[in-house]
Amino acid sequence: MRQPSSTQHSQLSSSPQVTAAEISRIAGVTRATVSNWRRRHENFPVPVGGTESSPLYDLRAVQDWLENRGHTSAASPAEELRTVLRLHGGSGLAVRLMASVAAASRRTPEELAELAVAPDDELIALAAADADRLREAVPVVERVRYGAKDTAVIRALLRCVHGAGAHAALDVLAERELDESAATGTYETPGELAALMAGLLPVDAGSVFDPACGSGTLLAAAARRGAYELYGQDVVAVQAQRAAVHLLLETQPASDPTRASEPVGGWAGAATVSVGDSLRADAFSDLSVDAVLCNPPFGDRDWGHEELAYDPRWAYGPPPRSESELAWVQHALAHVASGGLAVLLLPPALASRTSARRVRAELVRSGALRAVISLPAGVAPPLHIGLHIWVLRRPEPGGAERQSVLFVSGERERESTSGGGVRKELINWSALTARVLDQWTVFSADPDAFTDEPGVARAVRVIDLLGDVVDLTPARHVRVTATDIDPETLARRVADLHSQLNEQLTALAAATVHGKWQPSPDASADAWRTATVADLARGGALTLLRGAAVLPGPQDSTCGITGPGPVLTADDVSAGRPPSGPAERLGSEATQTVAEGDVILRGDAPTGVRRPMTRVADGTDAGALLGPRLHLLRPDPARLDPWFLAGFVGTEDNIAAASTGTTAVHVNPGRLRVPLLPLEEQRRYGEAFRRVHELRVGAVRVADLAMEATGAVSAGLTTGALLPPSSDRESDSESA
Repeated sequence: MRQPSSTQHSQLSSSPQVTAAEISRIAGVTRATVSNWRRRHENFPVPVGGTESSPLYDLRAVQDWLENRGHTSAASPAEELRTVLRLHGGSGLAVRLMASVAAASRRTPEELAELAVAPDDELIALAAADADRLREAVPVVERVRYGAKDTAVIRALLRCVHGAGAHAALDVLAERELDESAATGTYETPGELAALMAGLLPVDAGSVFDPACGSGTLLAAAARRGAYELYGQDVVAVQAQRAAVHLLLETQPASDPTRASEPVGGWAGAATVSVGDSLRADAFSDLSVDAVLCNPPFGDRDWGHEELAYDPRWAYGPPPRSESELAWVQHALAHVASGGLAVLLLPPALASRTSARRVRAELVRSGALRAVISLPAGVAPPLHIGLHIWVLRRPEPGGAERQSVLFVSGERERESTSGGGVRKELINWSALTARVLDQWTVFSADPDAFTDEPGVARAVRVIDLLGDVVDLTPARHVRVTATDIDPETLARRVADLHSQLNEQLTALAAATVHGKWQPSPDASADAWRTATVADLARGGALTLLRGAAVLPGPQDSTCGITGPGPVLTADDVSAGRPPSGPAERLGSEATQTVAEGDVILRGDAPTGVRRPMTRVADGTDAGALLGPRLHLLRPDPARLDPWFLAGFVGTEDNIAAASTGTTAVHVNPGRLRVPLLPLEEQRRYGEAFRRVHELRVGAVRVADLAMEATGAVSAGLTTGALLPPSSDRESDSESA
C-alpha cells in the first residue's frame, strides 16, 4: 500500500476518512472501478489510515480528485446522511435526531433549504427548539442538546428530508442506532404485507394496538385503513422511537409550524408508543381496543414462561416454554374488546406442533380462531419459509356459536422469472391480496353460506378439526381432491395450455434470430463519458418522478392526476405483463399516470433475485397509475432514446452502484449513470435492448405456461381425473 509522506499525513489526518466502498457510493461507480482508479492513476489519493486490505482515504482529497475528473457527487441525500453519521463517530446521536425528523417534515422545502446553509449557532438553536416541540411524542428521548460538532449531521439530515423525504431520513437514523446497539430480530414488516393484514380488519376498527410494533409499519397501515387511535409497544427502544416518529409523519401536518396540529388530508388520529417487554411489562394493561395487529418475535425461549405461569391472560391454556407465539396470541386477545379481531403473523410450525395442540384445540373449540391463511415463502423474514396469518375474534358473551374455521392458501401466488440460467419465484402481491381479502370478506359476512373453492379456500367445521393433532395447516385442508375436479374441464384446460405453450415456444425461437452479434474493438466501458440520471434531469433531457417529487425537466400534459384506473405494479414490470393492480388498494400518494415511451424502473432489488428492473411503457401501459416502489423516467425523445435509457439504467452493475441496503435493496435512480452518445447511436443500442427485453419476457411466459401445464397434468393424474395417453404401440393395435 502506498504511504503518504509525513507532510501529507499531517495535512490529511484531521480530515474525515472514507472507505473504498464509500468512495464508490459518492462517485456512483462500482467497487471494481475504484480499485481500477487506484491502480491506473498515480494521482489517486493515497491512503491515510486503515489496513492494506481495507484502506481509508481523506474525504476532501477524494472529493477534489473526483471533481478534477469531472465526477460530480452521485451520493443520494440518504447516503450522504449515512456517511456523515459514520464520520461523526458519536454514540446516541441518531436517537437524539429522531424527533428532529418529524420537526423538519413540518417545514416547507424552501425553509429546509435555507436552514441547511444557516449559520451554525442559528442552526443548532432552531433544530433544538423544533425537536423539543415534539419530544413528548417520542418515548424515552431526553431534552435534545446539540453542539458545534453536530452541525454537519444536522445539515445532512435537513438535506435528506428535503431531497429524499422524512421516512428515508428516519430509516437511516434507525439503521445507524441498530448497528451501534447490535440489536437482533428487528426486521421490518413489508408494506404490502402490512396492508394485507390491515385489510382483514373491519373498516370501523377505530382503535388498534400492536404489542410488538417494531418500526410502526402495521400501525401505519391501520391508520390508512381508518383507525384513529393507535397504540404500540416494543422492547427495543430505538424501534419504539422510530414507530412514534413514523406515526407522527402519517399526520401530514401543515407546513406552518404554528399550525402543526392541523392535518392536511391523510391521517388525523392520535398515537401512543411505549418502550418495554409487552409480555413481562405490559404498558397498556388496562387497554381494550377494537383490533390488534402484530408480527411478534418467533422462537423466543426467554419470554417469561416461569414468572408468567399463572397470568390471567392465558384464558386458553398456559403456553408451553417452546411456544412463545401462543403467549402473543393470548396477549393480543386479552387486549381486544368482545367481538374484536386480532390478526397475527406466525410461523407455520405453530399450526401443527404437538406441544401447541392443547391451546390450539381450545382456540378452535371456543370459536376464537376464525381463519388461518398461508403465505408464500419470501413475504417477510425469515424469507425461507411460508408464514401464516391467524385471524382471531374474541368471543362475545352469549354470542352465536362459531361452526367453522376458514383456511386460505396463498402459497401459489408467485410468479416465475429467469435470468442467468437461474429461475426465481416472485410474489404477486396484487393477486395474493385480492385472493385473501375476497375470501375473508365473503366468509366473515356469512360463514354458514360460504362456498369452498378447491385449492384456494375451504371452511372446515370445528368438529372436524378437533382430532388428535388439531392440525391447522391450510395446505392440509385446502388441497384439491378427486371430487373437486371435473375430468372433461381439466382435459380441455390441459389441451389449451399445451397449445399456448407451443405458440410461445415458436415465438421465443423467433425472438433469438436477429443477426450476428459483432465483437467491439474497444471493450472498455470506461471509454464512455457518462452522466447521472439526476444530471440529465437537471439538464432537461428527462423528467424523473419519484412519487410527488419532480426534478426539473420537460413536462407533458399526461403528467396530471386522473381518475381511478389500472395500476402498473413492480411485479408487472418484472413479469412483462400489462398493468394489473387495483386502483382502490393504491395509496393516495400515487397519482402519476404513465405515458407511452416512459421508462419504468423498479425501486427495489432484493438480493439474490435476478429480475428485470426496467421496461419501456407501451400502449397497454398508457394511462395507468404508477404503483408503489416504481420510478418513472420520461425522456425527451429529441435527446434520449427510451430503450437505450432503459437498457443502461437497468444493468446489474448500474443498479448495484446506485443501491443501498442488504436484505431489501433500495435503488436511488438519480445515481444511475448513462453513456453520453449521439441519438443515432442510442437508437442502435436501443433496438438491441428492445430485442433482449422481448427475449426475456418470452422466456418468462414460456416458463410460466410450462409450470402451469405440468401442474395441471400432475393434479389430474394423481387425483384420477386424467388417464395417461395411449402409447404408440397401443394406438396401432387398436386401429388394426
